[in-house]
Amino acid sequence: MAVTSYIAQLQRLAATRGTHCAVVCGPDSITYAELIDRIDDLAVELEGLGVGEGQMVTIALPNSVDWFVAFGAAWRLGATPQPVSSRLPQREIEAVVELADPTVVIGVPERSLPGRKCLPIGHRTRLRPSGVVLDERISPAWKAPMSGGSTGRPKLIVTGDPAVFDPDVPSRFTFGATGPMIMPGPLHHNGPLGWSIQALLYGNGVVVLPRFDPEATLAAIERHRGEIVYMVPTMMKRIWRLPDDVRLGYDLSSLKVLWHLAEPCPEWLKQVWIDWLGPDRIFELYGGTEAQAVTVITGHEWLAHRGSVGRPVPGSVQITGDDGNELPPREMGEVWLRNLRATPTYRYVGAEPRAREGGWESLGDMGWLDEDGYLYLGDRSADMILSGGANIYPAEVESAIQEHPAVRSVAVIGLPDEDMGNVVHAIIEADAGSIDASELRAFLAERLVTYKLPRSFEIVDEALRDDAGKVRRSALRAARISGLDSAAGTDAHAP
Repeated sequence: MAVTSYIAQLQRLAATRGTHCAVVCGPDSITYAELIDRIDDLAVELEGLGVGEGQMVTIALPNSVDWFVAFGAAWRLGATPQPVSSRLPQREIEAVVELADPTVVIGVPERSLPGRKCLPIGHRTRLRPSGVVLDERISPAWKAPMSGGSTGRPKLIVTGDPAVFDPDVPSRFTFGATGPMIMPGPLHHNGPLGWSIQALLYGNGVVVLPRFDPEATLAAIERHRGEIVYMVPTMMKRIWRLPDDVRLGYDLSSLKVLWHLAEPCPEWLKQVWIDWLGPDRIFELYGGTEAQAVTVITGHEWLAHRGSVGRPVPGSVQITGDDGNELPPREMGEVWLRNLRATPTYRYVGAEPRAREGGWESLGDMGWLDEDGYLYLGDRSADMILSGGANIYPAEVESAIQEHPAVRSVAVIGLPDEDMGNVVHAIIEADAGSIDASELRAFLAERLVTYKLPRSFEIVDEALRDDAGKVRRSALRAARISGLDSAAGTDAHAP
């Protein structure tokens, strides 16, 4: 079967599996036949609003059937869907729109973005006039998710892959038109986005939770006979901590594969899930949205290489020291990734990659390789905070806090949290009594999406930055972790 566009693949599924459920989200569901009809209706409306080939369509919708309709309508016109959180504050959505330059933004109030056509959450498109036929077009980039920027500004990561599908190439994520995928994660994040679209295109269909809930995830696997589920370790922890009679009370016999990624998985947590579900069903992936290279490890491999995130499939991995030279096995250094294909896997809008000669790029991670080429990750060389599977750049949060008139300086760090992996902690240089915590939280809620808001604040009177404006977040974090350990005892971080 020839390579085809994403839309042509959905049309084929609508013709061959038209009554099969494409998407379920809460009480709402849609078949493949209904999905392609709604995609065409919205595409006609978007074209009338000025959307054309090569443009971006910013999509700020929550997990929903409408999210998939919006993505498909962008592809239908040869445009690029550009997903963002539906909870972004006004200033952040404005910054993203400035980068993406979309004609239409879906999921924001009408007239909330001057110069842009805005379709609010819940917008319903009229049926397209009879006889209206759209030409086949192919999006030059099938997605352009947003990421926080190390400069305090957002960036877009535009994929290097057009919206084309080869039905003869097996899915890397083990899809294949059998049982549905269960997706408990937020669709605007790259992992949930990628896995859900794969499930849709391969004909599995996807069951999306409106928001993550540990017991509801297990219930969805049982009810829909889910075969694949996507999680981050934070989700795995919360499910594991359900009472045994609840966790073990659901039938998970249909489940073939659990994929976990997006943040480091503690060894104890990985082990208990392997003990529970068996190593055949546990798969882990490491890589960035940039997709220069990814590593994958099965449960059986992990038992033989405990703590590893796998070997590259595809791409190459290299570890270098401070001098830039490649290190031998088992020596910690910076992790560099290289794309082995002829075309780029991505491009940034609003940022530049960290790159060096030979096509190598770094995401800011530290790690080492064993003699068999398995990668093990250490601390991040950059200061990015991983909290509940989400990437949070301290500079973004610091930029918002710094706007408060009572703040002289600020440093944002991640502190370890058994549930979320890390939580955001803000160290603020200010006069004692000059800042009220509740007022500061309200101030920041107008500037930051919820998951980026600090969980805790600390007011100090010593300077946080040197004369060059530099701050050593790693030293600040180490001092506070040491303080936590001293206060809680040597077993403070035991699982």
